[in-house]
Amino acid sequence: MKGLILGVFTNENEEGPSQFTNAADTFDKHVSGKLRELLAISGPSLKKGKTRIFHGLHQDFSSIVVVGLGKKAAGVNPYENWDEDKENIRAAIAAGCRQIQDLEVPSVEVDPCGDAQAAAEGALLGLFEYDELKQKKKPPVDVQLHGSDGTEAWKKGLIYAKGQNLARYLMEAPANHMTPTRFATIVEEKLKSCSNKVTVHIRNKSWIEAQEMGSFLSVAKGSDEPPVLLEVHYKGSSDANEPPLVFVGKGITFDSGGISIKPSSNMDAMRADMGGAATICSAIITAAELKLPLNMIGLTPLCENMPSGKANKPGDVVKAKNGKTIQVDNTDAEGRLVLADALCYAHSFKPRAIVDAATLTGAMDVALGSGATGVFTNSHQLWNHLYEVSSCTNNRHEGD
Repeated sequence: MKGLILGVFTNENEEGPSQFTNAADTFDKHVSGKLRELLAISGPSLKKGKTRIFHGLHQDFSSIVVVGLGKKAAGVNPYENWDEDKENIRAAIAAGCRQIQDLEVPSVEVDPCGDAQAAAEGALLGLFEYDELKQKKKPPVDVQLHGSDGTEAWKKGLIYAKGQNLARYLMEAPANHMTPTRFATIVEEKLKSCSNKVTVHIRNKSWIEAQEMGSFLSVAKGSDEPPVLLEVHYKGSSDANEPPLVFVGKGITFDSGGISIKPSSNMDAMRADMGGAATICSAIITAAELKLPLNMIGLTPLCENMPSGKANKPGDVVKAKNGKTIQVDNTDAEGRLVLADALCYAHSFKPRAIVDAATLTGAMDVALGSGATGVFTNSHQLWNHLYEVSSCTNNRHEGD
C-alpha cells in the first residue's frame, strides 16, 4: 500500500480550474483525466496549504493527496524576505504527508513540485513528532521522490530536514532526559556516523575548572547535573590551516531562573533553553553530511540553571576566563555568563568569524514576536551574507 502526493497551483484570480504541476499532469493523463474531473467537482479551487484525498484512482497508489501550492512563481516576499515558492511547497507537502500518516499508509511518493529540495524538507519536517516517550506512536512513513526529476536536490533536502528535526528533538525532550551529559552523547553519536573529518571533545567539569571558566561554572554549581563544554571540530576544507568558522550555542538544558526564579507558568518550556546549542550542533552535523568544503568549530557550554544552597545569588561577583569580574544582579541572566567563557575560548582558535546563537532573553520575543530573530553584529559583511541566505532558508531576522 502506497500513497502519492501531487501539487496544484492556484490561478492568478483564484477562480477556475487549478494548474497542475508536471507530475500531477502526467498522472492525470495516466488515469484518463479522472483526477482533474474529481478535483473540479469536489469543491472550490484548492487553496494554499489545503488538501484533498482521493482513493481508487490508480492500482499502484491506494490514496492520492492533492495539495494546494498557492500562486505559481510567487517569488521572494520583500516584506518578510523569504522565498514564498519554497515555503508554499514545504507547507503543502508537510500537510499532505500528515494526511498520509493519519491514513496509516506506510509509504508515500512525493511530487517535487518544481523544487525537490523544498519538497523533501516539507515531507520530513511535516512528519516530525516527539513521541519517544509515548506508548502509542504514529506509524512511520517511508518518503520517496515521485519520478526522477531533481534526485540530487531531493537528497539534499532530506539532509537539511534531518538536521532541523534533530534540533527539534533535542529541544523538545524533557529536561530530565536531555541532561548536559546526554545532550553531548547524542551529538557525539550522530557525528561519528556522518564523517571521518569530525572530532568531538566532551570537556568535563575538571577541564572547565582548569580553563578558569568561572562565569560558566557559577551557573552550573546550582545543579546536581555536572556541566559539559561540548567542542566539535569539522575539517571539510582541503586546507587544514584555513581559519575556521566558530559557532557558539547557549546550552542551558533547563532554566529555572536560579535564585531569581521564573514564574511557574510555562516554565516547562525552559527545557528548550538550549536551543542555541541544538541549532549549532545540528548545523555542523548537516555540514558534515553535505561534505561542505570549510572548517567549522562548535562550542556549547551545557548546564542547568537551578536554585540551591550552592547557586549564584543576586549580588555575587564571579570571574570569567579572561580575568574580568562580573556582578550577578539577576541569576536569570545566566545565558551571558555561560556564553562569556565560551566566546572567550572561541578566540583561541583564531577564527574567520564567530556566530553565537542563543535563547538569550524573553525581551526579544516581546519586541519581535515569533516571526523574526534578533541579530546583533559588528560585521556588516557577515550580516549581509546571513540576510541574503535567509531568503532561501526562510529564516527571518531583524538586524541591528
